[in-house]
Amino acid sequence: MQVVNKSDFPLTDAACKQATGKTIVQWFTELDGKDGLELGRRECTQHVYTKCEDLWWATTIAVEYEAHHQLKKKDGLPEGYTICVTKSIKAPVKVAYETWTDPARFAEMFGDRGKQAVEVDGRINCQAGCQGTFTRIRPNKDLRFTWQHTGCSGPMQVDVQFQDNKGKCLMNVMTSRIQSRAEADGLRSAWTAALERLKSMCEG
Repeated sequence: MQVVNKSDFPLTDAACKQATGKTIVQWFTELDGKDGLELGRRECTQHVYTKCEDLWWATTIAVEYEAHHQLKKKDGLPEGYTICVTKSIKAPVKVAYETWTDPARFAEMFGDRGKQAVEVDGRINCQAGCQGTFTRIRPNKDLRFTWQHTGCSGPMQVDVQFQDNKGKCLMNVMTSRIQSRAEADGLRSAWTAALERLKSMCEG
């Protein structure tokens, strides 16, 4: 699965002001005035969103605000971005899970000759440079694996959920600890395309 690290919008003061009415620096100053680090990410995001009504920028400003103040977790990296891609599939959870875990069908869904060993400590990789290790497997419920791709700036975690919704499968792929906006947007685009292929395979 190829991931192109490219932000949906330029991460510049000019682009931010055009979209939200203020520059990134001006937002940082405003959040400082509200003791933003004590408020936390959720409240900072909500504060910006109530004023600009642009979720992409509200989220970006809140995450970049933490990076601006060099706020880091115990592993020495910022919390970073989290993305969530969902897809409703007109097929039972069992069908979606078996399609994902079948070697040949996974390769088709994932692209770039994707391979996986669906077991704890099993590897997942592809020719485009994606790689990870499974850390949790609960059949017909969820999968968890570490993640890195070509050009990424730090290790990430991916959680794949298979949820029943009145006989349909609601897919949820969440990636956390993403270290840049460009990587977050690139991953969201790549996973959206992969889930579209999965949907077609399950429903076809």
